Amino acid sequence: MTVSVSTHVLDTAAGRPAAGVRVELARQRVVIASGMTDAHGRIAELARDLEPGRYELMFWPPSAFFTRVELEVELTEGHHHVPLLVSPYGCASYRGS
Repeated sequence: MTVSVSTHVLDTAAGRPAAGVRVELARQRVVIASGMTDAHGRIAELARDLEPGRYELMFWPPSAFFTRVELEVELTEGHHHVPLLVSPYGCASYRGS
């Protein structure tokens, strides 16, 4: 069983992808992968060949209010795309495809 993760960050206030956002993936608070979003706000492959389980995704978005957004996710077998939508005073995430 293998697990992979990708992500992207969208700046909904500006109406465009958020480039240069640091993202880390951790398990039990130990960082196992990290990257920066590209010009399209994406990290196509943050991590692969992971074991299923609970992980933490940490984003440092372009927001005056949110200095860090952390999501705890349960990753099962297969690929998981976890986007972050961020604006100066709000954020949301969902399981993408």
